[in-house]
Amino acid sequence: MSAVPQDPPGGGRIDLEGLDHVALMVRDLAASAAWYQEVLGLERHYADVWGDVPTVLLAGSTGVALFPLREPERAKPSPAGDTVAMSHLAFRTDARGYAGAKAALAARGIEVSEQDHVVSHSIYFADPDGHRLEITTYDLGG
Repeated sequence: MSAVPQDPPGGGRIDLEGLDHVALMVRDLAASAAWYQEVLGLERHYADVWGDVPTVLLAGSTGVALFPLREPERAKPSPAGDTVAMSHLAFRTDARGYAGAKAALAARGIEVSEQDHVVSHSIYFADPDGHRLEITTYDLGG
C-alpha cells in the first residue's frame, strides 16, 4: 500500500502542462537537424532568436533541442541497459500516423523493431547518433 503524496509545507504541487523538449547531444548539428526534419517531419523553431544552438525542432508543442558535442571525435556510444540514463524518446501518433511512420522508415531503409505493449503499439529505431527513438500509438482500433 503506497502513501498518498502530501503537499509540502509552504507550497502546493507543481502544475505541469506536458513535456516541452528533450535535449540531445549530437556529433553533427546540421546533419542531425536535417534528419529530424526529413525523417520525422519536425519543424525548426526559434532560429531567429537562438541561431543554431540549440537547434529546436518540434512536433506540435513537444520536441528536441539539439546541442553539438564539444569533441565529436571522442563521442562515446549510448549507455547499455545497465546504466542509469534515458532509455529512449517516444513520440505519439494515431493509427494512421503509425502505419505511415512504419512505411516511411522502411522506405528510408531505417531498421526498426516493433512491440505490442497491449495498450499501445510501438516501433523503435535510432537516429544518426544512436539515440533510441520510439513512435507509439494508443489508437488500436478496438
